[in-house]
Amino acid sequence: MPSSSHNASAADLLGKVRKIEIKTRALSHQIFAGEYHSAFKGRGMAFSEVREYQWGDDVRSMDWNVTARLRTPYVKVFEEERELTVVLLVDVSGSGFFGTASRTKRELLAEIAAVLSFSAILNNDKVGALFFSDRIEKFIPPGKGRSHLLHIIREIIDLEPASEGTDIGEALRYLTNAIKKRCTAFVLSDMMDVDGDGNLRYEDALKVAAGRHDVSVIKVHDPREQSLPDVGLVNVQDLETGSGSWINTSSSRVRNAYAAWYRDMAEKEKSLFNRYKVDSVDIATNEDYVKGLMTLFSKK
Repeated sequence: MPSSSHNASAADLLGKVRKIEIKTRALSHQIFAGEYHSAFKGRGMAFSEVREYQWGDDVRSMDWNVTARLRTPYVKVFEEERELTVVLLVDVSGSGFFGTASRTKRELLAEIAAVLSFSAILNNDKVGALFFSDRIEKFIPPGKGRSHLLHIIREIIDLEPASEGTDIGEALRYLTNAIKKRCTAFVLSDMMDVDGDGNLRYEDALKVAAGRHDVSVIKVHDPREQSLPDVGLVNVQDLETGSGSWINTSSSRVRNAYAAWYRDMAEKEKSLFNRYKVDSVDIATNEDYVKGLMTLFSKK
């Protein structure tokens, strides 16, 4: 017999799923269906067939190999690729549990991921999800339909990662290996993955993934991460490593150094995304993410 606490937690999860489904379904219908469609549809042209050249055909479509072999002019015929494959790379590392506004970073990521999933399903696209920390926690291959969608949303809400760390490069490498056909991939993360010298650890993996897929980054942050408040001596703890230290936030030197570090990291990210033509948007936990997603879609 399952325990009453298990029943309660299952009911609580179903309640959360239903709540997110109602809200995000409405958003996807009202706002994102058109924006998503115009942003991502019709971008790929799939080769369909070859046929004999007809008066008025674009000479740029000539298939010179077939033409030479058959000694008659032939052209390639393309058709729009209507069905997309969308893959969400969702960061479930420990830093996602930080939040000083109305929600944590992970809660914000969950809702955005649900909206993107619904938008994909509404457009008859396949959607898959890759959950990662410093390892691949779970991969749900792309699929269609409401039950598949709800499976993804349940995992977004309820997945308990085995690890607390972050390795964005590992997730991008997995995407590159697992999905062979070009897909639309969204990296949903706080993007906090730097080495001891402050360098972004995922550049090489992003370069390869962005060359093969249409990669966009949806970064989330909490307002408190950009600058330290002046609240005296505080003990801060790293949610991923568990290590802690005392910081004197009353020191303007400490506050300025931290703010400069954060700005430097954000500039490195922006430069990296521009280099590999990766569209991105940065959304705070106290902001309306609808505006951020619309901004991202309008870049497409």
